[in-house]
Amino acid sequence: MFTLRKMKYIELSVLKNDINAVLEYLGRKAAVQFPDASDTMSESPEASELKELIDRLYSAGCFLNIDFNPEFCEGVSASGGEAALAHNICAFIEQFKDRCVKTEHEISRLAAAADEIKAFSKMDMPLSDFDHLSFLTLRVGQIDSKSFPVLCESLGDRALIVSLYDDAVSGGKKIIAASSKKGRFALDAQLKKASFEPAAENKNDALLGADICGAAPAQILERLIERQNQVKKELEKLNSEKEKIKNEHEADLRKLASLLNVKLTIEKIKSRFTETESLYHFSGWTPADMSVKTTKDLMELTNRRIAINAYPPNEVPSIKSGKEKVPVAMKHNAFVKGFEGVVFSYGAPLYGTIDPTVLVAVFFTIMFGIMFGDAGQGLILLLLGILTGKSKKFFGKFKKFSVPLISVGISSAVMGFLYGSFFTNEKFFVAPTQKITNLILGHPADRILHVLPMSESGGSITKLLYFFGFTIAVGVIINSLGLLINIYNCIVLRKYQTVFFSKTGIPGLFLFWYAICFVLRLFFGGKIQTIDLIVFSVPLLCIVFGRLIWRVIKKEKPLLENGLLVFVIEGFVEIMETISSYFSNTVSFLRVGAFALAHAVFSFIIFYFTEQLTGSGFAGAFCAALIMIAGNVIIIALEGLIVAIQVMRLNYYEFFNKFFMETGAKFAPFRFSKQ
Repeated sequence: MFTLRKMKYIELSVLKNDINAVLEYLGRKAAVQFPDASDTMSESPEASELKELIDRLYSAGCFLNIDFNPEFCEGVSASGGEAALAHNICAFIEQFKDRCVKTEHEISRLAAAADEIKAFSKMDMPLSDFDHLSFLTLRVGQIDSKSFPVLCESLGDRALIVSLYDDAVSGGKKIIAASSKKGRFALDAQLKKASFEPAAENKNDALLGADICGAAPAQILERLIERQNQVKKELEKLNSEKEKIKNEHEADLRKLASLLNVKLTIEKIKSRFTETESLYHFSGWTPADMSVKTTKDLMELTNRRIAINAYPPNEVPSIKSGKEKVPVAMKHNAFVKGFEGVVFSYGAPLYGTIDPTVLVAVFFTIMFGIMFGDAGQGLILLLLGILTGKSKKFFGKFKKFSVPLISVGISSAVMGFLYGSFFTNEKFFVAPTQKITNLILGHPADRILHVLPMSESGGSITKLLYFFGFTIAVGVIINSLGLLINIYNCIVLRKYQTVFFSKTGIPGLFLFWYAICFVLRLFFGGKIQTIDLIVFSVPLLCIVFGRLIWRVIKKEKPLLENGLLVFVIEGFVEIMETISSYFSNTVSFLRVGAFALAHAVFSFIIFYFTEQLTGSGFAGAFCAALIMIAGNVIIIALEGLIVAIQVMRLNYYEFFNKFFMETGAKFAPFRFSKQ
């Protein structure tokens, strides 16, 4: 429960024919951490080809609106024909995509052409007749698409250039160019430079199926809109076909993406191993409780054509020399596992030390419930925890918060019942609470625990002080456990100087406990005695003179590394820092009571206004419901976040700070992931 998983260092020699199967097994089981696994892996030509093919698969999936987020296929191994199948499917989808893109582009071109021709739509004569006008010159035809912007720039305000559409067959752009009669020579000169080809009379346009020159602008506009509607219908058919293609190939695309990612990762990781003519040699860390099964499975997988050697950490040269740290892995039940992230967000414990996750899970749950005590709001958090754990859609993105939400939701609901609060309603639990208290205490009470010091609810300042005293007691327990963990860890790591001569070792623990007993004795009427001065002095002297004593024991010279003056100043600072830190670390837990009180006050305000408005007719009842809903939403969203931050802070600075003097390395096994 409080120990980290034992680790083993394994060395493997695998035949080249078996390496892919072995790595696929290790990647799916996440059983081994290779050295420097976080480094960027080099790419072989095979890996580059696979990466290019995977990119094509993702592009095809994106076109079909397929999400590749799900985990890799379980129980499916690569057979060798995945690349060919992926090429065929991608080629088919890419061809279909080109058809869709061209159709969408054609709709855009037709819409742009219709907007352009609207400028002439009120002129009710064929375009060919415009040339007979004494004031206007009109040219209809085709130019090179690349010449269009140059033509517009060179003519400027001297002519109007209307783009009808891009001709997909010839690659040109159909235009109408208009200028004054005086400007016709300049217009013709620039059109010639743009390789202008006039439209032949009585010749149907390939796109519109009509004689452009013989048609009036309004007729051309009508035909453009008609053609646009036809193309839109074609696009609708393509979209229906696209949906059929998605339904037909979605499963294949997902499976292929999974398998090809596996093959790509294998190709990348192989380039990191030592290679001979027929073998691959590699090594890594694995949990001791997995090593036996892993070895057995690999033996069966390769028909015993594999060599595996396992070593305990103390036999690994890099561990002995201190160049490498043994990776840390944890194994917990579902409840405790949900809080591993809190520990690892601060740092990984050193291998061989105590695993604090169980204590963190308990402390986090209890302190959150105390500060956020409301049965209704707790049930909402519980529901959110269930949704994040079960849902695969929006709520599924927050799955890692499922267990903590369920835990703090139950804790808040229980504390809410003890406080007598249900969605800020102070009267909801009065009847059952009176029956319970009458049965247990012999007299009825409106609530079991009192936070607000209100006489009408049976509360008092004295009870509030007791409540704050309880939070201080919680702080004493957490601080003490932090010190005990540090003492044990230092003994395991053979850091005896810290054990016997530091504020986080035995002197600090003794000083802290005696100070608590001293304060309690004074609180209950005791007096200061001469023995107190002696008892306080002993641990403080051990802390101040600890390094000096240790240098004497180890026979290190000089005894005073930085001189007498520096030693005296450092000693004084050490005493002040020790006293102030233990005082602040303990008093800091008053925030648990303070936030519980703030939560109760906020809830009471909402309940008070709701109760006052309820009896004021329909409008009052409506406003009361609005205040009740809005108030609870604010409390859950805002105050819930603040309380969570405060609980994290108490764990970080009042608990972890006692024993996390040095962090270890988290176990990060080789596993397949989306590229």
